[in-house]
Amino acid sequence: MKLDSAPLEISGIAQTEIELELKDSNDFNLTPAIAQLIQPVVADSPPKQQSVLVVFGTTFVTIFLAEIGDKTQLSTLLMSAESHSPWVVFLGSAAALITTSLLGVLLGSWLASRLSPKTVEKSAGVMLLVISLMLFWDVFTSH
Repeated sequence: MKLDSAPLEISGIAQTEIELELKDSNDFNLTPAIAQLIQPVVADSPPKQQSVLVVFGTTFVTIFLAEIGDKTQLSTLLMSAESHSPWVVFLGSAAALITTSLLGVLLGSWLASRLSPKTVEKSAGVMLLVISLMLFWDVFTSH
């Protein structure tokens, strides 16, 4: 969680109580500017880079689970059964999936260089919601 300003409560003591203690103290003559410097501030830190294995593993598991039983896999299954050339179908489908993944990665990196991660994340969520609603509508109206 990222915060843009100092927390209002530090260790159970409200910020106004800290300011009163600083004003009542005879030992120090602290101005409000110096008092603010003393208080801890949670600043935005750059996101940590994930290891290559974590990124690879997360990507593999996500895509693998998303692709199980989808229309691409079913189409590949049917083409392999009809053509009696499973290795040729495998090579063709693998090349197609690699190409579409490459396009997704290139488009994603291009978008990331022009838009904030929050905007990309929200846009992806809206697109998935719209696609879900369209699929629901299709199932609802086909019966």
